[in-house]
Amino acid sequence: MRLIFASDSLKGSLSSEQTAALLTRAAHEVFGECECVCVPVADGGEGTVDAVIAALHGEKVVASAHDPLMNEIQSSYGVAGKKAIIETAAASGLTLVPKTLRNPLNTTTYGTGELIRDALDRGCRELYIAIGGSATNDGGMGCLRALGARFLDRTGRELIGSGGDLADVAEINLGSLDSRLADAPLTVLCDVKNPLCGERGATCTYAKQKGATPAMTELLENGMQNYRDVIKRQFGVDCDTVEGAGAAGGLGAALKVFLNAKMRSGIETVLNLIGFDELLNGADLVVTGEGRADAQSLCGKVMQGVGLHAKAKGVPAIGLCGSVADGAEQLYDCGITSLCSLVDENTSLEEAIANAERIYYEAAVRMFCSL
Repeated sequence: MRLIFASDSLKGSLSSEQTAALLTRAAHEVFGECECVCVPVADGGEGTVDAVIAALHGEKVVASAHDPLMNEIQSSYGVAGKKAIIETAAASGLTLVPKTLRNPLNTTTYGTGELIRDALDRGCRELYIAIGGSATNDGGMGCLRALGARFLDRTGRELIGSGGDLADVAEINLGSLDSRLADAPLTVLCDVKNPLCGERGATCTYAKQKGATPAMTELLENGMQNYRDVIKRQFGVDCDTVEGAGAAGGLGAALKVFLNAKMRSGIETVLNLIGFDELLNGADLVVTGEGRADAQSLCGKVMQGVGLHAKAKGVPAIGLCGSVADGAEQLYDCGITSLCSLVDENTSLEEAIANAERIYYEAAVRMFCSL
């Protein structure tokens, strides 16, 4: 029997690697001798770097960078051969900013650009950027500024590239952009479809969760519209028509327009990087999962992606999840043949997290025994 274990992390409790180890232990207890293939996976959000470098036998490297408020920090990203896998959250993430200081008028993606530059310095020539979890709404100006771009106001003064500078952008100068980027194709891992501006844009959709008040949101949206207009005038691209331009506070727009990045589904990119389809050859069963199965699981999450690939290969896939809620049944159309919950309604979140390993292992044993 050949079993493939490809579960996302259960945030706050178990990593993708831990779920695979527990599933392996449970499988051997129930089935005895069996082949267990452990495949750490992620959907382009938290855990993407760890999943990819584990599958590709890469390494995590440490680099100096600046956080969203331009404080110096030690950040990290993944390297596997000539590939670099960078999470925007590692240097520009919301969790790096204390709640009392969250204000997207002041934050910048400069640190993400520094990580890209560091990867180029290390000889990486394939760049993968997972752009979830940012604290920013700067249109990606900070990131591009770290790579040599200059954003100028009407007097020719260079702007620092925070959200508050959007309204003052009058000219974008790419003359000093790092020349190595021309030979380093960049792929953005992103399942967000938001345009740059408008009701579904970067600011109106995400600025509040990054600390913006209604007054701040209005300033940011007005500034983003100015930024959009400058991009359209200089580069002939209307970012309100580009899917994903509004991701990470407009970082998607900057990477797409200025660096010619390809926008790709996070889970599809990860599965492609780790050669998941080849691993499915000869498999009898796939076990996948995530913290909560619900309607959002259909929005480019791990179970949907794994299920669809398993279905295409004719391999049944079970979803073992922290909880199963309304909308999860739609996963059955995506190759998930059954869903199992770790806990019932009587188990508190605190209890589930405190006893995560035991609860997961016992649920895995029950699941395998029911086959």
